[in-house]
Amino acid sequence: MDKPKLFIPGPTHVDPDLLASLAEYPVGHRSAQFSELYDEVVDGVQKVLFTSNRILLGTCSATGLMEAAVRNTVQKRCANFVCGAFSKRWHEITAACGIECDSISVELGRATKPEAVREALETGRYDAITVVHNETSTGVMNPITEISAVVRDFPEVVLLVDMVSSMASVKVKIDALGIDVALASVQKGWGLPPGFAVCSVSDRVLERSEKIANKGFYFDFKVMEKYAKKSQTPTTPSIPHMYGLKAQLARIFKEGLENRFQRHKDLAEEVRSWVSQKFDLFAEPGYESDTVTCAGNPNNIDLIEMANHLLDRGYMISGGYGILKDKTFRIAHMGNLQMDDIRDLLTTMDNILDDM
Repeated sequence: MDKPKLFIPGPTHVDPDLLASLAEYPVGHRSAQFSELYDEVVDGVQKVLFTSNRILLGTCSATGLMEAAVRNTVQKRCANFVCGAFSKRWHEITAACGIECDSISVELGRATKPEAVREALETGRYDAITVVHNETSTGVMNPITEISAVVRDFPEVVLLVDMVSSMASVKVKIDALGIDVALASVQKGWGLPPGFAVCSVSDRVLERSEKIANKGFYFDFKVMEKYAKKSQTPTTPSIPHMYGLKAQLARIFKEGLENRFQRHKDLAEEVRSWVSQKFDLFAEPGYESDTVTCAGNPNNIDLIEMANHLLDRGYMISGGYGILKDKTFRIAHMGNLQMDDIRDLLTTMDNILDDM
């Protein structure tokens, strides 16, 4: 098979009809047709996120919006809560922007707990925190509901959340939780090719952004808001991705949001059950991700050989990330994948393991 089915945590599998939707003939990005497309996409994203906050669209990876989030919000100091490679990256981004910040980390495989957030915020040092909802590198889902409740006790602190591998797959009510920035790229839970990102921003983030200098231009939330009010983007966006989002939103609402969220829970349970029998779950019990499972390797199976055999049969899974590269592997179960896809993969893995 030339193109294996993707069970990696990004880019994820893209169904043919969604790929075809990106081939729509483009419209002028200052035209009425574009504004109509823009409004459809924004309205749909708001529904998926349960928010009335401003939706901003970026032609970039989520990393771009991670940088935008800290550059537009931090006036004093930022607490970066780190539980894996991607939450660590947000700390590195914050520091690279010249922003005062601290990394507050836990052991790999563990979750960021609300008690740690409270302890940090009670120092009075911070006016912003970054949290990764779903740490893709370790398969850990942080308790964002409980963390949000803590942050609400500190009105001067804005809550910035990376939802890269949970958005459009896991139910998160942005407004109810008081999340100030929620961001993601589209190649994971949204199930589209990479190259585009979305975020929701609260009014108080936009108010704070207005007071902050030296944000650059491309990622200035106030510039983006100015054009968003006209149903436009400041610069030419990836219009094909917007058509793709429109098509995916139609699919999401046809499936039903609650059905979609439940499907992801069911897929996660299926994979976790299998991993528990064959390997070890790497994530702390009770904090396992509903979109990607990270497996430990207690029996020292040759993970590269296993992955290569899978590839020969038309399936691609992911190895461990960063320092976990040779110690774990990951199976994604998000976006467009269905239960039959997961069961086919796991049956194939059983056959491979029997032969190894």
